Amino acid sequence: MRGRDGKERVYVAYGKDSAAMARLVLEAAKLEERIPKGGLVALKPNLVVSKPASSGATTHPEIARAAATYLREKGFSRLVIMEGSWVGDSTGKAFKASGFEALAKELGLPLVDLQEDSYSLRPDGRGGRIAICDAALEADFILNLPVIKGHCQTLVTCALKNMKGCIPDDEKSRFHELGLHEPIARLNAALKSGFTLADGICGDLDFEEGGNPVPMGIVAGSWDPVLLDSYVCRLLGHRIEDVPYIGLAESYGIGSSNLRAAEVVELGDKEEAAAAPPPSGKVRVLAARVDEKAACSACYAALIHGLARVQEGGGLGALDRRLAALGGKIRIGRGFRRDPGNGATPGIGFGACARGAGLWVEGCPPDGGAAADFLESLIEE
Repeated sequence: MRGRDGKERVYVAYGKDSAAMARLVLEAAKLEERIPKGGLVALKPNLVVSKPASSGATTHPEIARAAATYLREKGFSRLVIMEGSWVGDSTGKAFKASGFEALAKELGLPLVDLQEDSYSLRPDGRGGRIAICDAALEADFILNLPVIKGHCQTLVTCALKNMKGCIPDDEKSRFHELGLHEPIARLNAALKSGFTLADGICGDLDFEEGGNPVPMGIVAGSWDPVLLDSYVCRLLGHRIEDVPYIGLAESYGIGSSNLRAAEVVELGDKEEAAAAPPPSGKVRVLAARVDEKAACSACYAALIHGLARVQEGGGLGALDRRLAALGGKIRIGRGFRRDPGNGATPGIGFGACARGAGLWVEGCPPDGGAAADFLESLIEE
């Protein structure tokens, strides 16, 4: 959905206070202007498993708290939190482990376990029907609160795929039998989210269930779930065409994947969130190729995702040999600002702060796609 001025936008807030970042996005998007007065607003987090947000698997409750507080301030009192965890886990356990049970109690909000809900069949616009939980259908506006993270089957998961929590378990199993991409696109034609506020605090590198979180320090939002997922693809180092459900959703009229025609509205302070030490074994292995000095988390995460894409393609060994020939590790961070600009210093730099290196990737921050493209070009030389 386009903005009032006809412009497609992705709002991206940087920082270390997830609640403040979420509020910046909601204020910039003027969320309240498109919600029906007196309507029932459903907050739909990603609580796919019974794990805390620090694992990289689930939505930070602070983001949901910020959203609920913002909506109440704007006069919306009919709020619920709803979710259905994946088959094999319990939504009730996930509510507790993720901190959403405590949040709901604190704010006096109902928790709706969609695994326990009834469902109805709805047309998907392509000649089929999809079972959708009745509580989701009853909502006047769905505020989608996914996590920006990798996925072992679809490569990425964010706005479009998070709606899968609104279908019963049997339908989730059927989606997997059908290959996920086509049914995910059709689900979003049958059940539309209102706005997506995505948690990019520390999403997992590769897996929906967490375990390898990468601190990114962002919260992103858009009225267009296709556009937001396209942005996320580049952020995590993938090509949009590598995630088929995005193109399918676009072809069904759900949104646009044209990032070049869109505006990315940057909010907050990029330098406020410094890169955290690699929290998991897999991320530490990748980070061994990085010389980091006071890097911003968004920039650091983009480089890690780019390295992961090279690893997936089997090119890590060739990259290591190339890095050794070029002087060692990839420099990143504000600590390299003192180096002369315009490629005067030998070596490799990533991001605007390391522009002094002989080879460097421009951007503040570059995205994971830029990182992957650059690293792959080094191997090919």
